[in-house]
Amino acid sequence: MCHRLDESPFYSLQIYEFSTFGQNFFSVGSNEIFFLVGFLFLIGLFLAVDLGVFHKKDHEIRTKEALLWTGIWVSMAMIAGAFIYFFGEKIHGISNWDELHQIVEKYGYPVTLDKNNFDQSLIAYRHNMALEYLTGYIVEYSLSLDNIFVIVMIFFSFGIEKIYYHRVLFWGILGAVVMRFVFIFLSSALIQRFNWILVFFGALLIYTGIKMFVERNKNQKIDTKNHPVIRFTAKYFAVDRDYTGHRFFIRKAGKLFVTSLFIVLLIVEFSDVIFAVDSVPAIFSITKDPYIVYASNIFAIIGLRSLFFLLINILDKFRFLHIGLSALLVFVGSKMIMPFLPFADGFHISTLHSLYVILGIIVLSVVASVLIPEKKRN
Repeated sequence: MCHRLDESPFYSLQIYEFSTFGQNFFSVGSNEIFFLVGFLFLIGLFLAVDLGVFHKKDHEIRTKEALLWTGIWVSMAMIAGAFIYFFGEKIHGISNWDELHQIVEKYGYPVTLDKNNFDQSLIAYRHNMALEYLTGYIVEYSLSLDNIFVIVMIFFSFGIEKIYYHRVLFWGILGAVVMRFVFIFLSSALIQRFNWILVFFGALLIYTGIKMFVERNKNQKIDTKNHPVIRFTAKYFAVDRDYTGHRFFIRKAGKLFVTSLFIVLLIVEFSDVIFAVDSVPAIFSITKDPYIVYASNIFAIIGLRSLFFLLINILDKFRFLHIGLSALLVFVGSKMIMPFLPFADGFHISTLHSLYVILGIIVLSVVASVLIPEKKRN
């Protein structure tokens, strides 16, 4: 006797699982849509003004200019944090206790709600939301330092002139804004449906942290001939390796070519995707709210560009930085896994204490690098 596939219990279960996952991924309220559209519009506007007005002509970014732009982007990130602190409920359109309770349960906010005191509960929610944003921002900003090492290595390996650094990083950020959006909200939907995936993310962070510690003194190099991005580009596009200007595409004899600068941009984007596999789960150990994860991520990534020019000549001075970053990854990975362990039932590290630990790790690694400089070999 044959049964139709759609009558199978297993088939029905699969349809239910997929349907539930889809509802989690696409269930976005009007307030959340307005927040995302407004946020992306502001970011796009600021970046357009940056490139179209202040950096219209290619030039080398000096320390003074880098310091100024770092201050501007950090200030904007703090203004966003202040908005969340005072008006955070606007993101999800919370107007009553039931809606507040639903969001707190949905994203696992560690706040105690009082049904008889909505205003006080809302304040507690806002404050924790802002604290998670700040902690996520610091985590992403700190881990971005490791990405700076990689970007420096890419530029040096390809012999890119310093006057073109800003252009590559600018377009690289635009790509990161789109890719992080997909990665973060897809990850959030997976976490809401399959909570156990946090164990996988946590294990990945611990593994990456241990690997970073073991390989901290290893000299990494970019293979300018056999890198997978280079092989892929050369396979499907005509490449002009002799062009040394700021354009990504050129035409010769009616044929379109990609330039070496475009290949460098692709490698920077590729490295950001690899980097996001570590940094995004790290912030999910702080907050499960994808809107907070995304906002803190984007502000940190934008700040990374100006920070790059500020630190490019002194990064090698922080000899203990990789040890600090590896400890940070192990900490947030362990924090993510701990609630799933049977012997750690009820164990919880508050957002504020997590912030203290993260700041302590970064400050200690920087201070140790300054106080214990590497001895010069004869």
